[in-house]
Order: sequence, then C-alpha cells, then structure tokens
Amino acid sequence: MTVTPTTIPDVLLLEPRVFADDRGAFFESFNARAFAAAVGREVAFVQDNQSTSRRHVLRGLHYQEPNPQGKLVRALAGAIYDVAADIRPGSPTFGRWVGVELTADNRRQLWVPEGLAHGFLVLSDLAEVLYKTTDFYAPACEKCLRWDDPVLGIRWPLSAPPVLSPRDAAAPTLGDRR
Repeated sequence: MTVTPTTIPDVLLLEPRVFADDRGAFFESFNARAFAAAVGREVAFVQDNQSTSRRHVLRGLHYQEPNPQGKLVRALAGAIYDVAADIRPGSPTFGRWVGVELTADNRRQLWVPEGLAHGFLVLSDLAEVLYKTTDFYAPACEKCLRWDDPVLGIRWPLSAPPVLSPRDAAAPTLGDRR
C-alpha cells in the first residue's frame, strides 16, 4: 500500500497494490497491520456503512460530537470527490480541508480521523460508497456543517447545483455551530 499524507498530516490517502492480469484484478482493501503502520496506531473499526447516490448529490459535511468517528472511505462503484475538514478546536490545521477523487477504478481510500467533518460529491452517474467507522452511529451525536461554509472555502468540483438533503441544506456554518 502506498500512503500519501495530505495538507492535514493525519488525513491520509491510501492506494493499494493491485495485482492484475487477463483474468481481472486482486488487491487487499484493508489489512489491520498495514493500516496501523500507516496511521501510527491501532485502529478498531466497528461499523461499515454503504450508500448509493446519483450524480450531483452532495452528502455532508457530517461529524459526531461527542463520540467522534474516524472513517476509511472508498468508492466501490463510480466516482466521488471526498472531503475532510479539520474542525478540531486547537488543531494546528483547524479550518483546513482536503479533497481527493476516489473512484472504483483508482481504488484509493481516504482516512478521515476522529474529529474531522466529512462529505462527498458524486461525480459519476451513480456512486456506491463504503466507509468503515471507528465508533458506532449515534443519532443524538450526529451533526453537520454547511457544505459551502465560507470559513472553510471548500472548492467543490460542481458542474451543476448540488442535490442536498433538507438537513444538509439547513446546516450551520463553522462559526455558528453549537
């Protein structure tokens, strides 16, 4: 696996080694030892989440507080623009964001550590996204931030207005979060 740090050092882009021939391809999508070596600590994933979305759907920016979730995100089908935003008070990278394209073809994964907000925009006609989480979904702890928060200034690769859930459309900004 190739591990590439991003401009938020603990957000990592992971690219598996792919073994391909005329029959198809094989790769390890997750290996606990290799992942622990990449992030510098043991990580226990407790839940897998999978979503299917159509083109222009933007999900996020989501996080849990308290009970933060680390997420290991990948696209099983299609393509997404995946974003992690550092909203951890006191963090040296507070207010920064990272965006990468994850596709079924490039097999990349993004590690979004606990305490960051996460979202994605669907770039293909349809995308199926799988993410492993380090804590269970806790509806009472679920929060979100506006996708177009002016403080974060995320540059989404939009080709049309995004399709948002009512909750995401009404999300507060970073300055207004409670």
